[in-house]
Amino acid sequence: MMLALYRTLTTVGGPIIKYYLKRRIVEGKEDPSRFAERKGKSAQRRPKGPLIWLHAASVGESLSMLPLIETLLNADPQLHVLMTTGTVTSAALMADRLPERSFHQYVPVDRAAYIRKFLSHWRPDLALWAESEFWPNLLMETQRRNVPMILVNGRVSPKSFSGWKWFPGVIGQLLRGFTLCLGQTDGDADRLRQLGARNHKCLGNLKFAVPPLPVDTEELIRLEQQISGRPRWLAASTHPGEEEVAGQVHAKIGPRYPGLLTIIVPRHTGRGSDIAERLRAEGFLTAQRSRQEAITPDTEIYIADTMGELGLFFRLSEIAFIGKSLVPLGGQNPLEALQLDCAVIHGPHMANFQKISEEMAKTGSALAVSGGGALAAAVETLLKDGKQRRSLIENGRQYMESHSHVVDRVSHEILSVLKTDSTGNNPHATA
Repeated sequence: MMLALYRTLTTVGGPIIKYYLKRRIVEGKEDPSRFAERKGKSAQRRPKGPLIWLHAASVGESLSMLPLIETLLNADPQLHVLMTTGTVTSAALMADRLPERSFHQYVPVDRAAYIRKFLSHWRPDLALWAESEFWPNLLMETQRRNVPMILVNGRVSPKSFSGWKWFPGVIGQLLRGFTLCLGQTDGDADRLRQLGARNHKCLGNLKFAVPPLPVDTEELIRLEQQISGRPRWLAASTHPGEEEVAGQVHAKIGPRYPGLLTIIVPRHTGRGSDIAERLRAEGFLTAQRSRQEAITPDTEIYIADTMGELGLFFRLSEIAFIGKSLVPLGGQNPLEALQLDCAVIHGPHMANFQKISEEMAKTGSALAVSGGGALAAAVETLLKDGKQRRSLIENGRQYMESHSHVVDRVSHEILSVLKTDSTGNNPHATA
């Protein structure tokens, strides 16, 4: 009933949807040069042979799919992969990082007419959904075309699980359309089962296979020269409230570590100037990267408020605090720091990466802190105790390696479904 109502509203609400999309163009949230793609149109022809369509919501999800795409393409020289995402940032990133025989298009807005046009053009042989992107019309129209669907790296947080339980008919019908649901964790797989998934399992988390964040080597050398061997620590992907804590940490331990440099990379770069102003009001000498201010011997806090450079700063500091975890927002991805040989610290709020944070604790791959005072103590411990710092880094490296085969396991399942379907009655591979 609710799915039928949703379908009706998205059909008769065409004018409202168009107005909403035009507003997004004005706000810079849509790409006007490729806006037709949001209506299901494409200027690119469908390649001959088998085609896998992979949908990921945004940057994080699309990055975690890159190793899987490469593995699938290497396994079949005739295969092509179409990736869809919904954000301008992810589109730009995929343009740079997608391998040969894969390409990007914006996902059509969840309106049946747009989706039909999209599916009629691309005729995918298999559809992969990343994590928890459950658009009703997109899923139901794909199912109506008898395109097998697989949920990869499926994620259902306890909060989302509780919410979906109020609408069992909706989520049950959507999940039953999947040939296979692969959960990130055993807990995710079990929650998918309880919500209605017919075939479910956990083969591991694809986030472990994401390539290390990129870096401009020349810029890394230049900043190393500016820092000139000073003691340093990084507060990465911070959210409001955490920058003040970083300042308090610097004030507390700075007198014992002459020349200490605190580097702050805010999750949202547009907050950089506000962060700098507030820290200067507290008496800190700051430099702001977006204003091309250099790190001088007097700089106490460096605010790296630019896009796409987190890999640079993980490489600059062996000590990294993972943001969004001192505030009750669920934490950011700690694996990016582990990949680049950082000793990781995080706060108590890691619900978005619950199993990972628990495993990191068991393997001695991270330090968990309860608040600002404990963070200051942890940073100071790692600054003065090189042995413990190196132990954390080595444990983190081994932890990452222990999950290194997840892509092979997931790709094997996907190719098995594709092969089974291609020997059956699926007509989609014909160009």
